[in-house]
Amino acid sequence: MIHRIGDRKAPAQAVPLPPSLELEACYRYCEALCRAHHHNFPVASIFTRSTLRKHVFAMFAFARAADDFADEASYEGRRASELDRWEELLHETYYGRPPEHPVFIALADTVKRFSLPIIEFTQLVSGFRTDLEARRYATWSDLRSYTRQAAEPVGHLLLYIGGYRAPELHAYSDDLSSGLAIARLIQDMPSDWERGRVYIPAEDLRHFGVTEADIASRRASPQVGALVRYLVARTRALLERGRPLAELVSADLAVELALMWHGGNRILDKIADAGPDLFRHRPRINAADKALVVMRAVAWRGETLRPRAIDLVRRTLG
Repeated sequence: MIHRIGDRKAPAQAVPLPPSLELEACYRYCEALCRAHHHNFPVASIFTRSTLRKHVFAMFAFARAADDFADEASYEGRRASELDRWEELLHETYYGRPPEHPVFIALADTVKRFSLPIIEFTQLVSGFRTDLEARRYATWSDLRSYTRQAAEPVGHLLLYIGGYRAPELHAYSDDLSSGLAIARLIQDMPSDWERGRVYIPAEDLRHFGVTEADIASRRASPQVGALVRYLVARTRALLERGRPLAELVSADLAVELALMWHGGNRILDKIADAGPDLFRHRPRINAADKALVVMRAVAWRGETLRPRAIDLVRRTLG
């Protein structure tokens, strides 16, 4: 039985199921599912080698749907069962009967084509399952333990799809993936609090004199501003540690990784600009920001790809 996923806020925003379970239709469904969500950087952009793009969408669609089960209001009361079902479908894809869900039909083809290990996928599900159990994080180390499961496997899988299996690349990938995830958690502090979660380490809140009551009341204060400066600096350091990854891979993934790096830094710019008002006004990446990210990424790692950059900027702004 095919279950609908992607129904984030209203039926009008739901991703329609493909008319058939033909492979290419399932890949298109994965792409639509990814595009239905807002990201701080382009996913599977036109700079990714064309033969890889649909596979990147399949991998992100798996992770995106699992994240929705843990987060989105429409899954309240059945989050654990949906994640259990998702993991069961994953195991069937690897070891059981042929899948009958569009995400897993596409994913099965991607897994076979690139010999993707199951462990990264199960780690992702485990990370999102943590969201149902852990509501607070005492230390930065605890937060990194969370992102190690809920974010870092995506970087590994992206490298595997690109043909990169050298384990020494994983250290850069892990810092980049965790930096992007933590930037998003800072960005979403008030909405996460409404879900009953505070990802910012309690030791940091306490050090800067910020309380959960400040988050609840959307309070602006010098203490909040100091906390934001610290979190931005620490997260930038993670991104900087991951920066060499985009310089160690070839053009088929280099610009894609540069887009992630610049997208993460751009949202940190916006968070820093919000400063003491972070709890009142959620920073967002707009079309002009995305265009800037594209141009910076291409200037860094895509000297021969400027015509495609101009095309993507036009689409972003248009």
